Amino acid sequence: MMSPIFEKFVENSPVSVIARGMMERVLNPEQLDQWFDQTAQKQYTKDLLFSSVFDIMTQVVSGSRRTVYAAHQASKEEIGVSVTSVYNKLNGIEVNTSAELVRYAAGAITPVIKGLKGTRRSPLPGYPVKLLDGNCIEASEHRIEELRSLSAGALPGKSLVVYDPVLGIPVDVFPCEDGHAQERSLLIQVLATVKKGELWVADRNFCVVEFICAIDDKDAYFDFRQHGNLPYTELGKERAVGKIETGKVFEQPIMVIDKRGKAHQFRRIRVLLKDQTRDGDKEIFIITNLPKKAAGAKKIANIYRGRWTIETSFQELEKWFNSEINTLGYPPAALFGFCVALISYMIVSVIKSALASIHGTKIIEEQVSGYYLADEISGTYRGMMIAIDAEEWLVFRELTPAQLVQLLRKLAKKVKLSAFRKHPRGPKKPVAKRKSDPKTPHVSTAKLIASRKK
Repeated sequence: MMSPIFEKFVENSPVSVIARGMMERVLNPEQLDQWFDQTAQKQYTKDLLFSSVFDIMTQVVSGSRRTVYAAHQASKEEIGVSVTSVYNKLNGIEVNTSAELVRYAAGAITPVIKGLKGTRRSPLPGYPVKLLDGNCIEASEHRIEELRSLSAGALPGKSLVVYDPVLGIPVDVFPCEDGHAQERSLLIQVLATVKKGELWVADRNFCVVEFICAIDDKDAYFDFRQHGNLPYTELGKERAVGKIETGKVFEQPIMVIDKRGKAHQFRRIRVLLKDQTRDGDKEIFIITNLPKKAAGAKKIANIYRGRWTIETSFQELEKWFNSEINTLGYPPAALFGFCVALISYMIVSVIKSALASIHGTKIIEEQVSGYYLADEISGTYRGMMIAIDAEEWLVFRELTPAQLVQLLRKLAKKVKLSAFRKHPRGPKKPVAKRKSDPKTPHVSTAKLIASRKK
């Protein structure tokens, strides 16, 4: 039985209730601390619980608190340690722990999205599809002693992220503390997770002989844009196969030799584009080992084109959450913040799935803004946590999977979609060339507007 105050939040901000309920279900303090004790390799719990650090970072990422310092100050009595201890804990979190936390959350959230029937249409039915892309965390402030005398941007790390286009969530991450490291240096870690029958889709930066041939050896598949330096031998003439929305499609058989001397026969797809890419390319080349019976050349080109969804998710991550906290200069802390943002993205995906179970996937994808959903959560969360006792959220832990889905659907029915509608902007207008006059460093906006009206 819910308290009257809880009922008010259910009626007025069901989105926030879903978000908090899912955190209770998947990442409640008891679960997190037990998980941390089993997962962490070097770091251990002394006075500060991992769940407390996660809660602080979640507040900052979601925007309910602006900084780690502010989040600590708000809960200083409950935490019982200094802010220095919090920063020391953050700076010492192993990147493997951050990565495992994302995998843990994705594993717990996946059955919820499936139970809500919130999955999307697969780019290639019958093949588990994984989108791979890299993300470099923006330069941090120069707070660390070694950075104070430098003017160069300080990069606190980068990651390779794996996105499931059917679930609509990131399902894996491979973080690296070296912000200057080549993304390709992380591919050996990615390769260890590749399973038979999967289809991996990625940009040309990942199209290297060792990686694509290793995927082929695992009886898995790839659909990568060809890198200009990829060595290959033509096995036949190129032939035209038809048109797609973006241009004309051609196909050609090729052979690639791996470092062991083993020959791999692949297909090379060329798309002669109607419009140039932003880099000025008039055509793109795609390499794949998918058999023709699984996907024709036009299908392969369209699957690659769909990899924009992971790039879009990175843009959404930046807009919806404080995913790159530039006050966190130490790589472990910055990467932990990024991984917490990935988990927050998953929570919003659950909300979208719950809404889609009521209104349909097409309506939610086309009309509902994740930014406004995240903004609602950020604006309501602090007050909700003060008003509602922690014990009232325990119900989300105790529900069976079927009961949880039923409750999420019930809450989704109360959401007013009009409050979260997208407002797509029209085509960008050409940017006017700005005039510069050293003699007039400032202008009066009011006078300029008045001049225009005259």
